[in-house]
Amino acid sequence: MLSRLRPASFGAEPTGERLARVRRSPQFRDGAFRNELPVGAAGSPRQIVPMIRDALRRADRVRRKPARALPIVRPPAAAAAEPPASGLRLTWLGHATVLAEIDGHRVLFDPVWGERCSPFAFAGPKRLHPAPAPLAALGPYDAVVISHDHYDHLDMPTVRALIASDAVFAVPLGVGAHLEHWGVPAGRIRELDWYETTRVGGLTLTATPGQHFCGRGLRNLGRTLWASWAVAGPGHRIFHSGDTGYFPGFAEIGSRLGPFDATMMQIGAYSEAYWPDIHMTPEEGVRAHVDLSGGTPHGVLLPIHWGTFNLALHPWDEPAERTVGEARNAGVTVAVPRPGESFEPDLGLPLDPWWQTVAARPSGGGTRGPGEAGGTPGATLGARRGG
Repeated sequence: MLSRLRPASFGAEPTGERLARVRRSPQFRDGAFRNELPVGAAGSPRQIVPMIRDALRRADRVRRKPARALPIVRPPAAAAAEPPASGLRLTWLGHATVLAEIDGHRVLFDPVWGERCSPFAFAGPKRLHPAPAPLAALGPYDAVVISHDHYDHLDMPTVRALIASDAVFAVPLGVGAHLEHWGVPAGRIRELDWYETTRVGGLTLTATPGQHFCGRGLRNLGRTLWASWAVAGPGHRIFHSGDTGYFPGFAEIGSRLGPFDATMMQIGAYSEAYWPDIHMTPEEGVRAHVDLSGGTPHGVLLPIHWGTFNLALHPWDEPAERTVGEARNAGVTVAVPRPGESFEPDLGLPLDPWWQTVAARPSGGGTRGPGEAGGTPGATLGARRGG
């Protein structure tokens, strides 16, 4: 009876050969996936309850939302879009969702089109801005890459909509159970352990280590793996961090699979009090970018995991401001596009501080509607630096 009441969005646990493969993983120890280094009890009630209490008490909690509507840029539909002249184009679609057009292929990372990142449609963190474009308008996709099974990275309605795209789903170990439960054909799912690879057309996709945790409910914590991802084509290499704390493994990833032309780095939803081990601060995100390049500021850093959902107590715009400041100190090239804005790292980078205008209080006359906040798409800073 209880299983019938369980929402489909909770997914399914690994069974059979999938479970056997999970248990063979070097990362699976004492009944659950473990990080290489010890971390705090992320996601436990001991953390969540005090965090909620603090959020309700904080007098400045209004700063966790923008004062005006975010300036959405609607990407061109796939049928009308020209291929990237340089061979690499990135489109930030909010939070950790990025469309990467790389060497003639289209890879969609952590796609979330839902209104809330929650198992329920009526509760949970709600979007600060609408999705820049309908999911169907941006297709087709060659690969959909999932970093882990948390709701702000793995969204059931979005996955079900993507079944029609014929894309391959590349996921960490165990996550395929959720996808099959939601209707994705088993033949289109590639489940990987850390440093395992799969080929999609001319691309090599590699699941790489991270420092995080997993689970879509309190009963199944640790049953699926989390991962960052490296994607390499004939001419370009890119890296998506997923969710992770800062850890020494970035240098090894860069040594084995880099250098990267662009990194998509988690720099938002951090908290020194509750989860310092499993989410990076902006400064740590910049440091990880440098580690991936062997200690040199190679390539372009695209900040992700900020500006779409309120998942921590810091001001909503603080991740962008701190990332830009730290990148400047470290000599790292950073691009901060508006939601939906595309750029080619070799041709110029968006770094107009649009978030400062959105964060400022209106001088009068109310606020604009979603997608109408002023300005043109971000100004560019010329050719790529630091490469």
